[in-house]
Amino acid sequence: MKPQLDYTLYLVTDQKLMSTPTLEEAVEAACRGGVTLVQIREKSASDDAYLDVARRCKAITDSYGVGLIVNDNPQVAAAVGAAGVHVGQDDTPVPEVRRIVGPDAVIGVSAHSVGEALRAKEEGADYLGIGGVTPTVTKPEAGVLSFEEMDAIMEAFGGPCVVIGGVNASTIPLCKPHPFAGYAVVSAIIAQPDIAAAARELRRIIAE
Repeated sequence: MKPQLDYTLYLVTDQKLMSTPTLEEAVEAACRGGVTLVQIREKSASDDAYLDVARRCKAITDSYGVGLIVNDNPQVAAAVGAAGVHVGQDDTPVPEVRRIVGPDAVIGVSAHSVGEALRAKEEGADYLGIGGVTPTVTKPEAGVLSFEEMDAIMEAFGGPCVVIGGVNASTIPLCKPHPFAGYAVVSAIIAQPDIAAAARELRRIIAE
C-alpha cells in the first residue's frame, strides 16, 4: 500500500544553499519546525554518497513521522525504503522508476504544461510538482507559470499537485486561492539562519 503523504509544507534540499554544516542538521531542524515531507536532492553525489545521506536523513524523518522522497535516484529510494521518488522531465522515465521502486512507492513528476501533466498521469505518477510562481535561483531554467496555466495543469492531472519555484512567505498567500495540495520550498527554509523558525512561520502562513 502506498504511504499517505502530507504535502502541506514540502522541503526540497539543496546543500549549496543550506545554513547548517550538515544536511542532517538542516533536515532535523526543518522537521522540528513542521515540514510535512522532505525531498533530498543530491544531483552531484555518487550513488554511494547519495545512499549514505539518504539513510541518515531517513532515520531523522522517520523519527518525526515525515515522509522522505529521493530526487531522481530510484535505486537509492528502493535501497533505503523511502516513501517515493521525484523525477523531472529529463530524468529517469516514470515506467522505469516504477519498475525499480515497485507498486507501493509514490512517484512525483515535475510538469510545466498540460501535455506533460497528461503524460505523467498516463504513466502512473502519483503527484506533480508545478511552477514556478516567480523566477528562482535554485532552478532558473524552470521558468515561471501563470496561475491560469497551473490551474489547467492541476485540472488535467486530477491528483495532488504541489507548487514549487519562488515559494516563500510573500508568495504563499497568492497561491492560496488555487487548489494546490501543498507548497514545495527550498531556499525559504534551507537557506535561513534559523531553519526551524522559518518552517514554523511558513506553516503559520499556510494555516491562516
